[in-house]
Amino acid sequence: MGNFSDQMSNRFIILAVNIVKIEKHLCKTNSGRHIYGQLFRAGTSTGANYEEARAGESRADFIHKMQVVLKELRESRYWISLIMEAKLIQAENENLKFLSRESIELANITAKSVVTAKSKSGKPPSQS
Repeated sequence: MGNFSDQMSNRFIILAVNIVKIEKHLCKTNSGRHIYGQLFRAGTSTGANYEEARAGESRADFIHKMQVVLKELRESRYWISLIMEAKLIQAENENLKFLSRESIELANITAKSVVTAKSKSGKPPSQS
């Protein structure tokens, strides 16, 4: 099925696709459009930033770019949580459930990757 990095890339694409799929449910109100726009920007950039990290020119560059991925994932998780708490989409929406689970899992994996890369570079891991 490919190596770990390829599998991660695919997961980021699937995350973005599922973000696109909830647009029709959110863009019926001003607040929904605003929240969707924020989620769209943060959530769809994670994959592009991950690809940049994979092509990092150095370990420090990789770490920096993975920290950007982590920041965008955390922002995405915030917007997804807001959508759920405000009940902007029905709780049983499968795409929303997937986005919630997957954004948490990808953030955990990304955070662990940052910690591992920092430990291999001799730098103490900071609170990411």
